[in-house]
Amino acid sequence: MKLYSIITLSAFAFSRMIVIALPEEERNNLLERAEFNKSEIAIALNSVSPEQKKGMDFLVKYMPESDLKTIKSDFLLENVKLAYKARKKYQWTQDVPEEIFLNDVLPYAVVDETRDNWRKDFHERFDKYVKNAETLEEAVRLVNFAVQKEVNVKYSRKRKKPHQSPYESMEINVASCTGLSILLIDAFRSVGIPARMAGIPSWTTKEGNHNWVEVWMPSDKSWHCTEFNPDKSGVLDKGWYVKHASQANPESVYHSIYASSWKPTKIHFPLVWDLENKQVHGINVSDFYIALSDSEANENLCELRIDYTKDGERIAIPVIVTQSDVKIREGLTPMLTDDMNQFLTVLLKKGQMYQVKYQLPNETKWEVVKIGAEQTKVEEGFLRLKLDQKLAE
Repeated sequence: MKLYSIITLSAFAFSRMIVIALPEEERNNLLERAEFNKSEIAIALNSVSPEQKKGMDFLVKYMPESDLKTIKSDFLLENVKLAYKARKKYQWTQDVPEEIFLNDVLPYAVVDETRDNWRKDFHERFDKYVKNAETLEEAVRLVNFAVQKEVNVKYSRKRKKPHQSPYESMEINVASCTGLSILLIDAFRSVGIPARMAGIPSWTTKEGNHNWVEVWMPSDKSWHCTEFNPDKSGVLDKGWYVKHASQANPESVYHSIYASSWKPTKIHFPLVWDLENKQVHGINVSDFYIALSDSEANENLCELRIDYTKDGERIAIPVIVTQSDVKIREGLTPMLTDDMNQFLTVLLKKGQMYQVKYQLPNETKWEVVKIGAEQTKVEEGFLRLKLDQKLAE
């Protein structure tokens, strides 16, 4: 009896030691930061099963500070349990690396939306579509084409807020591109498909922003894009937004394309509805979308030719050509003694928007001329900008 008790106690102690995998100092720091929610976080860390402890540790370690202070243990335990259940249920989820599973299947949220308890409900909704799927690629197509029918939500600018949670969108049956993306990502994650949000704060080709979805494919071990209303062919990396995304500027904060991440990165995912909020981690994925454009499109350039004339004489004035926060070119316009065929020139991509800032003689203020996307689509290959007229010809 005494030997049995010793073995039982030892097994219990070993079990407890395994569950609390976070270093003690790090764990204590998390609990201290949780403030009045400390007991809930402790229960979640201590009650999780040994095979799911790594997931719980990951989730808690990298959750936003606001969640650490409010999320309840039952919510976390159920979320982790169901995520691991989906990982075991489908054969094709076995091809998903643990690192991808933890960062892009396990999380209960995408950005800063309201924390809905969606995973069980969404699994029941979408399991029937994918249970006989033979590959993850097939499962992606099946969920993608079923999501609108299941959640009964459509795009509309009449939504209450841009970053609605799944149930907030389902309650009013409309959502923004961000809300639709959250719905689709959660649908994917509920059946073990790695998914994350991608988006651009500001297009280079027109006014506005956009968010969509990326899914991880084991066939080439890389991410591919889709959206709530996918291309009818079911092929990934297609859609109206791809053409515009291929014109991203990876050097610009505003014109780069980002993907969301639960685990901290060196940058954050810009939330256009709350630009001061930097709690969502991000990855700059602009190069992937630029590569989707063929080489001819990338060489589709327009030469901007700039000069300034006053009283019939050309005068040198300082000019800065920008694309939002990125400086493209800085220099002086030609002066009176320069050849009439000489201009301040800069190569621009056709179909993109730019700004030309210039300072007139004896002035401290800088004037701005906006170059529209349509203006750069010139057949002649160049665009003349006469700053004295403030018009591109």
